[in-house]
Amino acid sequence: MTLEEMARELGVSKSTVSRALSGKGRIGNDTRRRIMEYAKRQESRTGNEEGCEREQRLPTRNLGIVLPADVYLNGGPYFQECILGVCETASLMDYDVLITSGTANDVSGIRALVEKNKVDGIILTRSLKDDRALKYLTEVGFPVGLTGICDEDIIQVDTDNEGAAESLTSLLISQGYRRFALLIDNMDYMVNRSRHGGFGRALLKNGLSPGNQFIHASPLSQDLMDSLVGDMIAGKVECIICGDDIICTRVMSSLQAQGYRIPRDIAVASLYNSPSLDCFTPSVTAVNVSAKQVGNMIARQVISSLTGKEYQKRTIVDYEILMRKSTKGIGTA
Repeated sequence: MTLEEMARELGVSKSTVSRALSGKGRIGNDTRRRIMEYAKRQESRTGNEEGCEREQRLPTRNLGIVLPADVYLNGGPYFQECILGVCETASLMDYDVLITSGTANDVSGIRALVEKNKVDGIILTRSLKDDRALKYLTEVGFPVGLTGICDEDIIQVDTDNEGAAESLTSLLISQGYRRFALLIDNMDYMVNRSRHGGFGRALLKNGLSPGNQFIHASPLSQDLMDSLVGDMIAGKVECIICGDDIICTRVMSSLQAQGYRIPRDIAVASLYNSPSLDCFTPSVTAVNVSAKQVGNMIARQVISSLTGKEYQKRTIVDYEILMRKSTKGIGTA
């Protein structure tokens, strides 16, 4: 039974029912008791029947957020800032946040939140090529939002990663760079596919062949990075474009440890900026996106949809390209 149906049966407002069930907000004791007793009668009547519709469940006023399991190994300021944004907006909208983690092949944490009725909706913070979590949630009809892009008809909040990669690459080409290395960690991540696509589009628009560039698109350890640096220098790469801030940190550390001068010997740019890049000299050219804003917006849209308010299915967050000293341009270093 929905909140609206309960409110109609009891002769009260929908917001009064919501406050009574959540235990939050000011409401008379007699009214709260009457609503709770009615809800218990409805719950015992329906029991635990399989296949019951999502809207028949009592609201929890909880929102689930799913982090990639590898975040705990590789850091990831993006996800930390995104969580802060989600929690900030959820609190303002009278929701609490439960956090779980998952991998491409393990959705047990998500399944537990859904099947034990612990949350009203779930936010996924990474979009994968073959996303089992997204497939599961859409198949059971559970409310879901994504900080990323996908082909499903769900709430999505992202930045134009393809456009950002194209713009940054085009700016670097305008500075005189012609021989690039693009380092991407995992092409199963949709964000990396978008960045790879934007890089290639910029090359073609500027008359450069992608086949003449150094492209690495698989997991990158620090040891492998040290080896790749030698390959890139030997291949006369002029500018390294890093897929994200974590890769860029490893690139900068490896170049400086091996005695290379940035940008005189080789230039460096990152397709995502974070505070972890602030410790490097020279300062790193990067695409700047507010992960906290992404978190704010996805939480707002998902909670609005859960509470019957107006919301947007697709939201694009602006980005900014920060041109810094790590890419001063050919002949200007």
